[in-house]
Amino acid sequence: MTQSNSEVYSMEPSEPIKGVDVRQLIQHKLGNAPAILFRYCQVGFWAFSCFISYTTLTLWYGQYDIAHFSHIIVQAVFGLALSLLLQKAFLWSWHKGNWFRLAYSFVLVVIVSLLWTVVRMLAFMHMTDEPDIWWNFGGWYFTGIFIFSCWSAMFYGVVYYQLLQVEHKILLETEAKSKAEHFKRVEAQNIAREAQLKMLRYQLNPHFLSNSLNAINSLIEAQENNKAQKMVVNLSRFLRYSLDNDPDAKVSLAQEIDTLKLYLQIEKVRFGDRLEFEFDIDEAANRALIPSLILQPIVENSMKHAIAKNEDGGKISLTAKVKNNTLLLLLSDTGAGLNATVDESAFNQPRGVGLRNIKQRLATLYPEDYTFELKQLDSGGLLAQISVPYQV
Repeated sequence: MTQSNSEVYSMEPSEPIKGVDVRQLIQHKLGNAPAILFRYCQVGFWAFSCFISYTTLTLWYGQYDIAHFSHIIVQAVFGLALSLLLQKAFLWSWHKGNWFRLAYSFVLVVIVSLLWTVVRMLAFMHMTDEPDIWWNFGGWYFTGIFIFSCWSAMFYGVVYYQLLQVEHKILLETEAKSKAEHFKRVEAQNIAREAQLKMLRYQLNPHFLSNSLNAINSLIEAQENNKAQKMVVNLSRFLRYSLDNDPDAKVSLAQEIDTLKLYLQIEKVRFGDRLEFEFDIDEAANRALIPSLILQPIVENSMKHAIAKNEDGGKISLTAKVKNNTLLLLLSDTGAGLNATVDESAFNQPRGVGLRNIKQRLATLYPEDYTFELKQLDSGGLLAQISVPYQV
């Protein structure tokens, strides 16, 4: 315990493995505290043996002289020296099997007890001038076996206690490393997720800008310069709002509707009275958080495929309500929708960038905890349904 050598020990203290140095492992993990503890245990054990020997034998037989007291000290010091050798021998056999160590320890205890008994009997006769006491050799020898058996039990108890401390520390270190790695993975996933959201969110700007510029160009060709100028101003305000807001942040539905109205004002310049819009928003839904500009691509799709293709224009309606802790958004138009059966292929059409963008953003923000469906209405219009967890 107090020594260390060049052998390397496994991190599995409960199993004896060849080449494992228990002392080195314990000292590496727990520092000098185990060695200090064992020194205290050694000194305490032999001091206690002196106390027991003095109170149960010396005082019992009335042997109060200094010679008998000195003999108690001498036999304890010699016993301490033998126990240090026994300690090294026990540690040497640590890599062996349990049955071998049990038999090996028993044999060593018998031999060391025999040596200790012979030496202390000779010392007793020499220091106290007692006559021949070899007739009581059995009693002395039994005492020696009992004391060194107790010492062996103390030694293994201390070592296994320290190994348990080492194992506990290893588990704590492993758990700490596992948590650190988990936090790193989560942080990396968050960075990747934020980058993906920013990419998807910024994808809307050129897509929307392209459509708006085409509309402005049409107004200019039709020599409707006032409408074109007003549309440019509104477009500038809309883009400014888009650039001033964090693309990864969620906004309240009320704020999203204000942005949507700003976009509809842009289109209102082009379509005039042909464009109508209606909002039916529950008070609780107004406070709900949703990804910014999540509704604008759907409205833009309605403008392109429904309102613009209908001579009489049409109406765009938005309904929002909260049900079972879920925010439900229903966005519909009265036009011709996609002019086809609506299914998953609608998200994969070459010009379905906006719809595909919405689905990817929702999947990133609410994995398997959202719905986004497109339905063809009997009237020919398109109904978009979005449901996400209700957050305020």
